[in-house]
Amino acid sequence: MNPTLSDVRFYPLGDTAIVASLGDEISDLTHDMIQCICNYLEEYSFDGFAEYVPAFTTVTIFYEPLTVSYESVQLHLEEMLAEMSVHSEKPLSRLVDIPVVYGGRWGPDLDTVALHARLSTEEVIRLHSQTEYLVHMIGFAPGFPYLAGLNENIATPRRAVPRSHIAPGSVGIAGKQTGIYPIATPGGWQIIGRTPVRLFDVRRTEPALLRAGDRIRFVPVTDTAFDINDKEVYGN
Repeated sequence: MNPTLSDVRFYPLGDTAIVASLGDEISDLTHDMIQCICNYLEEYSFDGFAEYVPAFTTVTIFYEPLTVSYESVQLHLEEMLAEMSVHSEKPLSRLVDIPVVYGGRWGPDLDTVALHARLSTEEVIRLHSQTEYLVHMIGFAPGFPYLAGLNENIATPRRAVPRSHIAPGSVGIAGKQTGIYPIATPGGWQIIGRTPVRLFDVRRTEPALLRAGDRIRFVPVTDTAFDINDKEVYGN
């Protein structure tokens, strides 16, 4: 059953946050409602509001407990949801193209994914790049996008032994999800390619390139995309 705004349930997270939960089903509809809540908070916050953190099926709202009580925050959110049920619209999303060099030293696990899927590497690339993905949330590492929309024919389990270092820009598959590593970090996803695009840069006004609600497309490119400032960006 698809959730509605009237199905939102609240519970505390410590003494500085409240969680608005829309159940446990990950779907585009749930995502749209979470984005509506976030957009509303952007425009109509409340005294003591600190920040919000969207996830797959929840929005966590942090507040200042010396300024506002948990009960007052919940009442405000309930009134907000009632207002949204009348006036809310589906949030607008950006479409972002992400160039990717697939395979070779940039995607060392492409052959593994192809073998698991019983497909050629060319077919894996085609299936991975022909989809428009939805950014459900940002997490794990600064700017890391969790993307919905991976073709199930190329879904592949995580590596049995995670790598101690994944380069920034690495594009990976883990189960039915795909994502992009924005910074150097350990990780167990199957790495099938890399993008020269900086997903996270503290020098930008908005350090994270992508936001929850964005839609992205992977665009296959040649490794000449890394010719400029490659060592500066990736430390290779």
